[in-house]
Amino acid sequence: MTSWLAERSSRAERSAERAEKKPGEVADPLAAQQRAARRADRVSAGMAELQSWLDDQVRRGLSGFDQRGYSELSRLAARMVDAQAPGVAGAVRRAAAVVGRGHGWPGELLEELSLIHLTVSAHDRLAELPPSLADTVQSRIGWTVETARVLAEGEKVEDDWLVLGRVIEPDDRLTVRRLWLRGASTGRLGLILNFAPAGRQLDPLPARPGEYVPGVLSYYPGALPMRALLTQTAPRTAAPRPSGLTPKQALAAYVESLAADPWNERWPLVLADVRPAVNGDGWALVDATGGLELLPGIDPWKLLAVSAGDPVTVAGEWNRAGFKPMTCWDGDRPVVLS
Repeated sequence: MTSWLAERSSRAERSAERAEKKPGEVADPLAAQQRAARRADRVSAGMAELQSWLDDQVRRGLSGFDQRGYSELSRLAARMVDAQAPGVAGAVRRAAAVVGRGHGWPGELLEELSLIHLTVSAHDRLAELPPSLADTVQSRIGWTVETARVLAEGEKVEDDWLVLGRVIEPDDRLTVRRLWLRGASTGRLGLILNFAPAGRQLDPLPARPGEYVPGVLSYYPGALPMRALLTQTAPRTAAPRPSGLTPKQALAAYVESLAADPWNERWPLVLADVRPAVNGDGWALVDATGGLELLPGIDPWKLLAVSAGDPVTVAGEWNRAGFKPMTCWDGDRPVVLS
């Protein structure tokens, strides 16, 4: 979802700029600054309205929210789009989707509303925040950073980047691909996002999962630098099976990431020596220290076929709902799972 919101944000900004720019007008730094100021005013007005609504919910409580909540949140999401805060609009839509879904929906809703409240509060204190955290808050609101600026000013890390795996999320308007990388020498993580309109092909991968791609990553600004642009410097090469963590260590790594970016929704993990096992109505990857639940609906049979009961190394994407396997290794041979 984060990648979809980022693309929506970029399109919203471009649309706003086209609407405010006269045909044939040459790019003007002063005009761009004025457009940014007008957008900042719209965003601030939207955040104030959202804060007022959140305060009302604290006073009223969630009684009857299953009847009125979805329509109220849908209206608020539309208002955030009008306020040119598409990132917040997406967060409000996620909260709306939780209302009335299953027995535990009030707890899930409170979690979503808490993150929205955190965004609003951080926006109010933007000038007081460390620059990297302020960049993160603005990205969650929906401000984007131009590619040229990332390539010119972003932190640059050169390494042999292991392609841990990919996740492709298509819908009726936009296909999003997340490509997760890990540096062989630095251990740094990287996320390459690609987008394509529905029905069109994504750009070719720089390397297959389980291979090295030598290159330089230019990171987008933020408190938890993850998203980056890749400049490939040499052809891809074969890579050995990567080292990994226990499930307990992996969860600790995710918790540590939340300390830097509380809104972090996804985190790449490499689990070593784990086995797929039945876990209630679903499945999990387990070892002697514990386990990580697989996302509901994940088909475990390809993973089971590779494992055949033996421990395997698995790279995947973790979020609050569970673990999505991307690649596993049969010895040093990578097997793509998604």
